[in-house]
Amino acid sequence: MEKKKLKLSITGSTKKTINSIEQAKTQSKNTVVIEKKSSRFSGKPKFSRPGPVNDKFKNRSTFPSKKPSFSKPLINTNSDFEKRKLAEQRATRRLKGEVSPKDNKSNKLGGKRRELKLTISRALSEDDIGIRSRSLASLKRAKQKENRNLNKNDNKEILKPIKREVNIPEVITIRELANRMAEQSSNIIKHLLGMGVTVTINHTIDADTAEYLVKEFGHNPIKEEKTEEIIDKIKEVKTQNLKSRAPIVTVMGHVDHGKTSVLDVLRKTNVVSGEFGGITQHIGAYQINHNSNKITFIDTPGHAAFTEMRSRGSKLTDIVVLVVAADDGVMPQTIESIKHAKAASVPIVVAINKCDLPEADPQKIKNQLLEYELIAEDLSGDTLMVEISTKTKKNLDKLMESILLQAELLDLKTDFETDAKGIVLESKIDTGRGPVANIIITAGTLKKGDFFVSGLKWGKIRAIINDQGKNIEAAQPATPVEIIGINGASKSGDDFIVLPNEKEAKSLSDARVQELKQGKNPLTFVTQESAFKDVTSEELNIIIKSDVHGSSEAIKNAINQIKHDEVKTKILLSDIGMITETDVTLAKASKAILIAFNVKPSKEAKKRAEQEKINISSFNIIYEVLDFIKNKMSGLLTPDIDEKIIGTAEILEIFKVSKVGKVAGSKVVDGEITQDSNARVIRDGTIIFNGKIGSIFREKNQAKQVSAGLECGITLKDFGDFQKKDIIEVYNSTITERTI
Repeated sequence: MEKKKLKLSITGSTKKTINSIEQAKTQSKNTVVIEKKSSRFSGKPKFSRPGPVNDKFKNRSTFPSKKPSFSKPLINTNSDFEKRKLAEQRATRRLKGEVSPKDNKSNKLGGKRRELKLTISRALSEDDIGIRSRSLASLKRAKQKENRNLNKNDNKEILKPIKREVNIPEVITIRELANRMAEQSSNIIKHLLGMGVTVTINHTIDADTAEYLVKEFGHNPIKEEKTEEIIDKIKEVKTQNLKSRAPIVTVMGHVDHGKTSVLDVLRKTNVVSGEFGGITQHIGAYQINHNSNKITFIDTPGHAAFTEMRSRGSKLTDIVVLVVAADDGVMPQTIESIKHAKAASVPIVVAINKCDLPEADPQKIKNQLLEYELIAEDLSGDTLMVEISTKTKKNLDKLMESILLQAELLDLKTDFETDAKGIVLESKIDTGRGPVANIIITAGTLKKGDFFVSGLKWGKIRAIINDQGKNIEAAQPATPVEIIGINGASKSGDDFIVLPNEKEAKSLSDARVQELKQGKNPLTFVTQESAFKDVTSEELNIIIKSDVHGSSEAIKNAINQIKHDEVKTKILLSDIGMITETDVTLAKASKAILIAFNVKPSKEAKKRAEQEKINISSFNIIYEVLDFIKNKMSGLLTPDIDEKIIGTAEILEIFKVSKVGKVAGSKVVDGEITQDSNARVIRDGTIIFNGKIGSIFREKNQAKQVSAGLECGITLKDFGDFQKKDIIEVYNSTITERTI
């Protein structure tokens, strides 16, 4: 019976020299039929343990196989060399173009898929392998060379230096200059080193040096205008659209003379009741209609600490209303208000308040004001003075008429059509609304959606709120409003300028910040005298957080006025907003006192303060803050110690007594020695111990005191290193606490 033949498809490696595969090569078949031969052993095959196998026999089969019927090697060296040479010639002809593109294309299209498919016959064909591998590599290299030659001219054009226009400010860093020129900072530094100038990337250079560098690097320098010059151009008032505006009136005077009460009666409100301690601590602005005429009032604090607020109010205003109490007279803040008004060249209208009181003396007030060149009309002067009473509402209409008359004389006009400009009265950070600024429009019309710059901050108007708390779409000149949309709390007194777009607003703000940084000198040169001047002085670190910027500013200025030779105040932080966890951490690290003025700490800050045992001192009235600071400064002062010597004894002998220790056998030279008194041991004029007397012995008995001329034994607490001729001095001390 004929044995079955196995059909085997070869898909793997072609390296095995099997007889059947050689037959397949000659017959150009993809399928090989392998005949299974019978074993040479009839019985059960016996296997022996294989011995060590050499590397050259490693790949041989365990079973003997029939040698091929032909002895011709698989690859001939001579034919291989000729085939490779032929392949190189074909590739060279292709590159030279001797083969027609059409034939080449047809060959490629016709046999592309077939060439890529590896069959057994193709895998066993050395000719195809040589041609394919060699020609592909050559074509790749040729293509790369061709691309390099084609792009050579294009690269030259791309690499040409680009000439840029570079804006140059008054001062600029090397880093910023390199960015504007699109050059490497290292190249600029190398150029300066060649000129003998050693700089780093963060060094600043002036405009002339920057201009020289820009020209050296092949760019066009353009000098920037200063921010102040830009702002001055913006602030220029056009004369063609001038219209009459409402007067801005600032109410000034001494504390508790009735400034806010006057405004309350005019506005028909009760602001005084909402003020802590009955004193105004914020600058406020209101607009009042009187006989179809608008008047804008600014209320300033009268406390001594709010000097800056009063100064700011006088510069902003058109007319100053000076409120003087008829029962009190001209006081320090009254005089200060007069000076501010005269410095700003602003006309003054005097309102003599509290004329309803029995002790009121208006004529006395007029006479006192003569010293400050304020002469009433009834005394042949030109200063308008009105006797009023907020309680009885006496002559309030007359006061309003006097203000309008003074405004008419001033002929107040401004441009309503231009971009709005104004001054920041106050700023704060409101929970839920973010930074809020109170401003007065001095020119132009402010509209919702306008982009603006205020000091170092900028923003976009998201909401405009008038003095009555109503949202409005636009605000005309002389109108006090509250705006929302600023990116941070601006300072009181900062200017307010509307710009055409966001880009200009942001760039102007950034320029101001940059100029401020460059204007600061971080280096402080300490002289030998100043280095040792305040070495022994104590320092009180303070952190202040308040509701509005004006209050923070006032507290800071008032604290700086407290001077003492031994204790100094150092304000680490003066800001607005609630007390945060960061403030508590800073207070802990710097051992500073934490003051909260009209604000409360956050939950996290309160918890952290309890953990760190930091006391947060909260206040609503400014003079309470100042009293607190003075008490804290007084605690750092060294108390006065008054000493009085009551007795002196000289050590003659030293004895050792059991259960007592060393006893100094002494003779009382002067005064008396008393038990438990303060005592010091003096040796060769130097104090070697300061403590208390433990016990006194007189003829082996304890005594409470020993008078002059007598001998005794003395022990001192925590001291026993006695020597002969030491002096024991007994004294009383009186400690007196010092205050600022």
